[in-house]
Amino acid sequence: MFDAFRADRRAIEGLPIRLVIALVIGVASLSVMMNMLTGIQGLSTTELDVRPEPEVVGPGQGSIDLTVVGADGSAVADATVLVKAGSADLDGVQTATTGEDGTASVSVTPTLRANQDEGTLVIEVKPPAGSGYVDRRGNTKVLVVRG
Repeated sequence: MFDAFRADRRAIEGLPIRLVIALVIGVASLSVMMNMLTGIQGLSTTELDVRPEPEVVGPGQGSIDLTVVGADGSAVADATVLVKAGSADLDGVQTATTGEDGTASVSVTPTLRANQDEGTLVIEVKPPAGSGYVDRRGNTKVLVVRG
């Protein structure tokens, strides 16, 4: 009896389709269960947000304080904050790392085009390495208004 199976070279082609489907579902279920057991911290992530101060600046204006907070409003230390040009122009990308109080200071000199009255600067956050934080949603933008 086993000699017939051993001699059959069709591999998976000779198996009934229901057995193949059960095998695939079983392997997928086992994968999900193993991920739940070993990757519990990966399932509990917290979204970060940025609170800029001031939220509205004029062209050529200097410094912006950026506070990185978790979903519960607590400050996040060691996060890297990037400020880039949105619809307002900015010379390069400005970066800073938050301190223990979750705040970083960035010097920016935004400019607006000739017929543009307002624009935005985009803020992105790189969470601290090895933390349970992510930054997938868009953050608060800084409004640049010609005064």
